[in-house]
Amino acid sequence: MVFGPEKGASKAAGGHPPVTLEDLAPRSTPSKKAGRWLLAAVMAGILVFSYVWCEISPMKLWHKRQNAVEYLFGRPLTESDRQAAWRQAQKLPELMAHEQARSQVLGRYRELPSDQRPGIVRMNREIDKLGAQLLAAQAPERQRELVQEEYARIVEEKKGGYFPPDIRPDRLRNYAVAMLETLMIAVWGSLLAMAAAIPLSLLAAKNTLAILAPGQSRWHRMLRWLSYSVIRRVLDSFRGFDMFVMALIFVAIIGLGPFAGILALFFHTTGILGKVFAEALEAVDPGQMDGVLSTGGGAAQTLSFAALPQVLPTIISYSLLRFESNVRSATILGFCGAGGIGFLLFDKLRGYLYHEVCTMMIMIILAVTAIDFVCAKLRKKYI
Repeated sequence: MVFGPEKGASKAAGGHPPVTLEDLAPRSTPSKKAGRWLLAAVMAGILVFSYVWCEISPMKLWHKRQNAVEYLFGRPLTESDRQAAWRQAQKLPELMAHEQARSQVLGRYRELPSDQRPGIVRMNREIDKLGAQLLAAQAPERQRELVQEEYARIVEEKKGGYFPPDIRPDRLRNYAVAMLETLMIAVWGSLLAMAAAIPLSLLAAKNTLAILAPGQSRWHRMLRWLSYSVIRRVLDSFRGFDMFVMALIFVAIIGLGPFAGILALFFHTTGILGKVFAEALEAVDPGQMDGVLSTGGGAAQTLSFAALPQVLPTIISYSLLRFESNVRSATILGFCGAGGIGFLLFDKLRGYLYHEVCTMMIMIILAVTAIDFVCAKLRKKYI
């Protein structure tokens, strides 16, 4: 393909030489090419170094597949494991009788002055004697029932694994209430963050600051620069700390409970949404704002009818996206005492009650799936 006055023109005929697309393309000097190759080599070297440093090995997943199966579904128990579990279970009636005797003996002498209480040796003898009597008084059927229940519990604990989940009604009811609390934490954290991010974004975008503080005097320029710099750095600081760290701080300040989780989500999400909204405002069409200003509209009218309507789809979309993310994050905040189902999840993990953990994880997945479905419908309807 050529360009010129005539396709067949030549220098001898007095015309211009034909111009090809290669002639119009920007030429790359040897130094620029060398710079690009050097940059590519440096990036490749960094990737190789980090690959080796992090010990990335896809085959390790295949070699360790048996560990994953045992971790999720439990390991097969040997006969020695079952015998050890049975011996441990048979001690339960005796332990229960001994603890009951200890409680009765200590309660008997608790009201006496310290100088009138018997010595430790005599007290232990009384506890042992009373424990033997209580053990002998237990019905054989009750002892067998206790041993069988304890044996089943020990075998399940030794086997491990997450599946099958624990679906007893009382457990499901407690977990549902905790999941509802987690949703409320995410809702309030997201709503407060969106309400704070919109005005902050207006003070962190250069084009909206030119409308809020018009003028070219030194004072107006300084005011716009100060607002832009300060608000941007505030949003950076909100995003700079992870939500879990913020939750730890608020738990230490105000104590355990969902309010600490709401504050952690609020500050972190405000930092994220404020930056996204500010950058969306800086990318709007200036013609609409100039049109409102040319008709005598004030700053509030210009922002309300020309700037914000252009970024409204972005505001809705990113707010819904952060709400979905905050539901997942709210479950983790419970690990540090910020309420919700995460608090129960952490407690069951520490107790090695993996079947109950599996139940809660399934409930979290179902809740997130339902929220994702609803948010998708809202995006489709309003965006």
